[in-house]
Amino acid sequence: MIPEVPGILSTAQVMQTAQSIADLQHPDGMIPWFRGGHCDPWNHVEAAMALTTCGFDAEADRAYQWLVDTQLPDGSWFNYYVASGVKDARLDTNVCAYLATGAWHRYISTGEIEGLEELWPAVEAGVDFVLRWQRNDGSVRWSLDASGFAEEYALLTGSSSIYHSLRCAIACAERLGHERPDWEFAAGRLAHAVAHDPSAFAPKVEFAMDWYYPVLSGALTGHAARRCIEGSWSTFVMEGFGVRCVSTGEWVTAAETAECVLALDAAGMSDAARRLFTWVQALRNEDGSYWTGMVYPEEATYPPLERSTYTAGAIVLAADALSRTTLASGLFRGEGLPTHLDLTEPAPEAPVEPAYPLPGSAS
Repeated sequence: MIPEVPGILSTAQVMQTAQSIADLQHPDGMIPWFRGGHCDPWNHVEAAMALTTCGFDAEADRAYQWLVDTQLPDGSWFNYYVASGVKDARLDTNVCAYLATGAWHRYISTGEIEGLEELWPAVEAGVDFVLRWQRNDGSVRWSLDASGFAEEYALLTGSSSIYHSLRCAIACAERLGHERPDWEFAAGRLAHAVAHDPSAFAPKVEFAMDWYYPVLSGALTGHAARRCIEGSWSTFVMEGFGVRCVSTGEWVTAAETAECVLALDAAGMSDAARRLFTWVQALRNEDGSYWTGMVYPEEATYPPLERSTYTAGAIVLAADALSRTTLASGLFRGEGLPTHLDLTEPAPEAPVEPAYPLPGSAS
């Protein structure tokens, strides 16, 4: 079945959006951001998951095979690729972890264990590469530059996404009968850092992703998740339009809005999720693609006239989550994913309720 969000987005429209991704896929499987543009493995996986969601199985499998074919011997991928080769040789740890999310999404969508087995070596190598760069505080260094120099600092959004990918990787391992207790311990340490130690990350509180990604990843749940969302709603949400990319500008981005829909859905805030999903349809084009962003009140596209495949992918995944259509619709609600080891240290007299300082608040 194809997702449909009644009154907001029809099945035909969701299919049209997935088709807009497939139309830009290269013969070798690579999915660029836009026609003639570059590809990065993280957004490539996001688009591939959308293809699977809408039954474009052959296209999705070509996308995953492209990742297998381009993986480096150490388990990593370069940051940006173009048709002619590598555009940016930086190694981003978050990018290198995301295949695990795609592999698990593909498996729970199709039930095909053979496909999971084929992707497993690449998933395992990617995760092992990423965890080489986990710091003592549990966070993960965000990248290595083209010369192989590792950046000292970690990013909250990237580490949050890595945490979700780790949970997916552990699920893959368990399904295939592999034991990776080191991954489980790493996931626990990472979740603890995301939920309880903002000092572990470079200060990027002006970015919307640092606001909702701890919720989207599942590191923050329940009351702590809702408190985080509600506390900075007015900072990052333009009522009637969507989610700002950064709090300092009137620039709404469709991908951040759709991802925030997923975070709200995970936090049980379904009414707010549907409102955001309704607003973002203003960025939809007749062919099913979406403008990457829009500046208000000018209503000027930004980047100018850019329509991106990763944005279309996030829209499809949000539609699936809201509609509960496919078997993978609960992926970002954490359905079927293992919980992490609880490394929270209780106070001497009573357990400490999970808490996360809101962006912009006093630490």
